[in-house]
Formats: sequence, structure tokens, C-alpha cells
Amino acid sequence: MNLTLDIGPLRSLVAVADCGGFHRAAASLHLTQSAVSQHIRRLERTIGRPLVEKDGRGSRFTVAGEVLVAESRRVLEAHDAALSSLGVRLPVAELVFGSTEHGADDLLPAVSSALGDLHRGTLRFRLDRTTALNHAVDGGSVDAALLLGSTSPSGHSAGTIPLVWVSAPQWRRGSSTSFVAFDEPCAIRRRAVQTLSSEGLRPHVAAESPHLAGVHAAVRAGLGVTLLPLIGEPPLGLVVREDLPPVEPLSLEVRVRRGADPEIGRVAAAAVRRLVDDRALVAA
Repeated sequence: MNLTLDIGPLRSLVAVADCGGFHRAAASLHLTQSAVSQHIRRLERTIGRPLVEKDGRGSRFTVAGEVLVAESRRVLEAHDAALSSLGVRLPVAELVFGSTEHGADDLLPAVSSALGDLHRGTLRFRLDRTTALNHAVDGGSVDAALLLGSTSPSGHSAGTIPLVWVSAPQWRRGSSTSFVAFDEPCAIRRRAVQTLSSEGLRPHVAAESPHLAGVHAAVRAGLGVTLLPLIGEPPLGLVVREDLPPVEPLSLEVRVRRGADPEIGRVAAAAVRRLVDDRALVAA
């Protein structure tokens, strides 16, 4: 009978506890959910009792599971300390950081630099829509994400970013205001419609796209004006429109997945906030 508690399964057990479930634990360890489940079953066979039990649609630790989680933390700490004292460099997990496409040219270099000082492993960035990134944080496939217009209780405020109207130089306002928008759901699209409507400008969606490149292309073609988060120069070939009503800035937030180091959120948010504040001072 095998009475050995292997390090790999113990790491999976602690990850399930920290991340709140098998799926998120698997994402954080870069394993399949099946592999994490097999690790837990191996531990259960070793100690001869269940560690996890069904709880409605989810699961929870048994008393034995809670005890083993606490002991596992001590075992892993001693194990890693022993390797470190022998000069063995422990592998550091890859840090996956998500960001909206908006402002990525300006914001991501600051985030990359700040996280590079914090995280000893490799960094990988994922660009996507805010809604998709929120789901990715909840599911554990990204460790943290910079989001637009999100105000979750667990998020780290990163300040605000100005919303600016831009168009092709040849675009002219008509009796209705044609504009180019992201597909729903989109906080910027809703802000644009509300602002134009409140000024009696009769908004009309002339083109829409799920991606920033598509929005830029349609605006360059003269199909309409668009509203962009902007802290630097407008995109190539587009000009800022001063003849449309001002729009309130949009909040920026960094969310961190459950079980990840919360310092990731604090450091990334602080880097973004410094950059946005510095650009605002220059503009003033």
C-alpha cells in the first residue's frame, strides 16, 4: 500500500482550496481539470477517506480534507525551502494578464514593467473585451485583468481614462450623428448613445465590430464618429472632434482571480494610475 503524499497532488489540493474549485485550480496550475481530479483521488486513496464531497452543484472539503489542506501548506513550504537552501531554482508559474484593447499601446508597457519587477517568471498578455476578461478572471484562465467601466468589490481602482470623440478628417455631422461602435455588451457604446441622445443629436449606428481594428477601419472610411478611451494621440489617420459633447471619463480597474497574489492587482493598478495621472498633468 502506497502511503506517500506526493508533492504534485498536494499542490493541486492547495490550489483547489485557494482558487475555490477544480476548474480554477487547473487553470492556475496550467493543468487539465482531469489531472487535478486525479491528484485529489490519489490523495484519497493514500489516506483512505474522501477529501471532497458534493455540495449542491459544487463541492466542499470534508473534515479530513480541511486538515490535509493545512498540513499540505506546511509540507510544501518545507519542501520548497529545502530546495531553495540547496540552490535549486524553483519553477515560477507563468503570469497571465488580460487587458482591453483600448489604450493597450500606452498602458501595457507600464503594466509590463511593474509586473516584471514583481514576478520572477514569464509574463503573457491576453487582449480581449471587458466582458470576456471578466469571465476569464472568474474562470481562472487569466490571473488578473485591466478592465474598463468595471467596479467590482474585489477590484483595485486604477483611476479613470478620458473618452474622446474621433473621426476621419473628411467626416461631417449631418441631421443625425452616425457613429461606429463595438458590438454589445459595451459600456463605451452605451455612454456614446446616452451622450448624443441627451444633446438631441439623434445617434445612428452606421457600423459595428467586435474588435478595435474593425472600429478603426470603419471610422477611417468615414462611416461615422466613434468614442475611444484615449490618453495619447488619436489612432493614425483619425482626428479628435471638439464639436461633439464632452463625455465623462470611464473607470479603470484591475481584477485578480481568486487564489492569485493580490499584490498583482495593487502593483498593476498603481502603475496604470500613475501613467494616467501623468498624462492628465501634461495635457493640462
